[in-house]
Amino acid sequence: MDHPNLQVIVAGAGIGGLTAAIALAQRGHQVRVLERAPAIQPVGAGLTVQINAMRALTRLGVADAVAHAGQVVTHASIRHWRGDVISQNNLGAMAESLGAPTVAIHRAELHRVLMEALPDVPVQLGAEVKRFDQDDRGVRVTLTDGTLLTGDVLIAADGIHSAIRAQLHGKQPPQYAGYTSWRGVCDNHGLMDPEHVSETWGDAQRFGLVPLGQGRLYWFAVADAPQGEKDPMDVQEALLRRFDGWHAPIARVLKGTHQKDILRTDICDRPPLTRWGEGRVTLLGDAAHPMTPNLGQGACMAIEDAVVLASALGEQSNPAHALQLYATRRVERTATVVTTARRFGRLGQWSNPAARAVRDAVLHAAPESLTEKQMRWLYQFDGA
Repeated sequence: MDHPNLQVIVAGAGIGGLTAAIALAQRGHQVRVLERAPAIQPVGAGLTVQINAMRALTRLGVADAVAHAGQVVTHASIRHWRGDVISQNNLGAMAESLGAPTVAIHRAELHRVLMEALPDVPVQLGAEVKRFDQDDRGVRVTLTDGTLLTGDVLIAADGIHSAIRAQLHGKQPPQYAGYTSWRGVCDNHGLMDPEHVSETWGDAQRFGLVPLGQGRLYWFAVADAPQGEKDPMDVQEALLRRFDGWHAPIARVLKGTHQKDILRTDICDRPPLTRWGEGRVTLLGDAAHPMTPNLGQGACMAIEDAVVLASALGEQSNPAHALQLYATRRVERTATVVTTARRFGRLGQWSNPAARAVRDAVLHAAPESLTEKQMRWLYQFDGA
């Protein structure tokens, strides 16, 4: 049984926060979204909304709009830096089996689709949460400008540096994975099969290619580097040197990207929590389980969180009990994805030539059915 009069404050208007707002509003809750940024900007690059997240979005009636705004992907591969295929995965067959596709999409496009799906939910910009207080009757949220808001439940979807998480669990810096990333978007111009995504592995370096549809191609590069290292003025030239000799179309992709549009981000995560929230306050998405992007599941896990959260609040009349039920259903799964993503990233960053040769040979020899079996546990999201 749903409880329509529940007033829910969602801190953060990112993918997880907006999906939670949609899911909760659809069940009749009164939702208010707080976003610390002064304006919604078309920032970021690309991502993949994988089968599990598309299954979740189907429950919200948003999946078709996401697929229309992005590019359905049917094949994925890992390649050697010279171009040889190390392993491949038939995502199309998996999609047919599980009833949902994998969609590559620009983050700004996904954000737009979610904003358009919000049913009369206010999104307050320039509203940064400073702290919260709670008792048996509700939650009081204090913003950095001194504004005081009240509600029945507070959902922290405010990212890896969440102030709400810090109040709940102490302020600790994220843990650096040992490698940094560069990202960009360029015109495809036939550089890549629009239904094929790939990641290329070299000496402690990787390069990913993800067609986004609408004639665009998202790319990412990963390399071991000291935390906080700054790029030279000509980052494009530096990347061309770094990936010199790698297979086509990597050089053309880098040359086709405007230097000002190349983003650099150190890769971080946090150790999984065994307890997310307290009372009427809980965490969602990167605030709960920030992960390295090696499985492409960061946004996907946040989308799953949102659907499970709304379901739990519909099952329990006591908000605190509902939030505990939500966390109980999510802690183990998300912790597994966090640790698996970090482990897969370490595997891709190997630098020893002999070890890399053995790794590549083992992956190449593994039957595709084994890869499919390993991924099926991740993709079979059922909403609980």
